[in-house]
Amino acid sequence: MAVFDTYAQGTPNWVELMTPDQRGAAEFYGALFGWQMVENPLEDGHVYIVGNLQGDAVAGITFQLPEMAEHPAFWNVYLAADDVDAVAARVGPAGGVVEAEPFDFFDYGRTARIQDPTGARVSLWQPRSIRTVRANEPGTPIWNELLTPDLGRASRFYADVLGLTSQESPVPWGDAASYTTFSSAGRAIAGVVPPLEEAPAHWNVYFNVVDVDDAVAAAEALGAKLITPPYDLEGTGRTAMLADPHGAVFGLMAS
Repeated sequence: MAVFDTYAQGTPNWVELMTPDQRGAAEFYGALFGWQMVENPLEDGHVYIVGNLQGDAVAGITFQLPEMAEHPAFWNVYLAADDVDAVAARVGPAGGVVEAEPFDFFDYGRTARIQDPTGARVSLWQPRSIRTVRANEPGTPIWNELLTPDLGRASRFYADVLGLTSQESPVPWGDAASYTTFSSAGRAIAGVVPPLEEAPAHWNVYFNVVDVDDAVAAAEALGAKLITPPYDLEGTGRTAMLADPHGAVFGLMAS
């Protein structure tokens, strides 16, 4: 069991699916990961769906914003901020853009949406009542990666804004000579890699499963599309990438 009460600043502490079909997505991820779905009515008439595992919050599923009506569904990563307003104030001077100024998301927490200098969008989250309580076990988030074409510039930005440190380590897999990680309070919290082909800079999320091949087969049977077939990362585990029935990309990892 891996239950978290707090997160050091800069650590991914919530993931949220933005999708045009909340209930369809809830059925897909509920069947795939065994989440119990809880619908929380919002004051504007919408609902906010939280996927729970053993009664603990794992991830959110929200509605598509009107201005993003034509955008494919996507998983949004949130990074812990001790003070969202103070962190957001450092974004511009560090070369990034604050796309949505800090605001309270009902009574769940305070947030802001930012873009780093390499184009990757990510959100800040200062939780009140919602965060990823259960992680690093089957059916929950286990890892996040920033895919960026400019590792140096991205590293400086996240160091200036959130205090993250970066470190390169040799890897025994793939074509790369090393793998860069971001750390917060001495703990590795995310990887940093170049994007594939012409893909824009972005953050992604991996969910832990017991068996990647079985989970891929289950996801495909539920309507997902396989992007990267399962493969082994020596010393790390087995992984694969998929897109859910509405196009949101996510990873699977058995470690």
